[in-house]
Amino acid sequence: MSDINETLADLLKLDGAMGTCIVDYTSGLMLGSDGSGVDLELAAAGNTKVVRAKMETMKSLKIKGAIEDILITLEDQFHIIRPTAKHDGLFIYLVLDKNKSNLALARRAVKSAEADLSL
Repeated sequence: MSDINETLADLLKLDGAMGTCIVDYTSGLMLGSDGSGVDLELAAAGNTKVVRAKMETMKSLKIKGAIEDILITLEDQFHIIRPTAKHDGLFIYLVLDKNKSNLALARRAVKSAEADLSL
């Protein structure tokens, strides 16, 4: 089990990791962050809207199940958003340099971090 700071530090060790945070999407507030290269406070607020919109769309479409992760691919970056199963209302957000990272390994690491996270 890892606390928030340990979880964030571990994710930041990934090749190409630029920044990471854990966000309460019921309020849009960050519980913790690590890294640089992106305004994580602004990203937390914006990605809260993304998570809420996807959940609302799934509800409207009567899609059952939970979101495993949301991947946003930009020209030079990957953005991974993973709602936590154990801690309702939270998501893990990770920004990666596209040219320095391995997306498959990063998704696996975020999944593992989510499982190990303790509050």
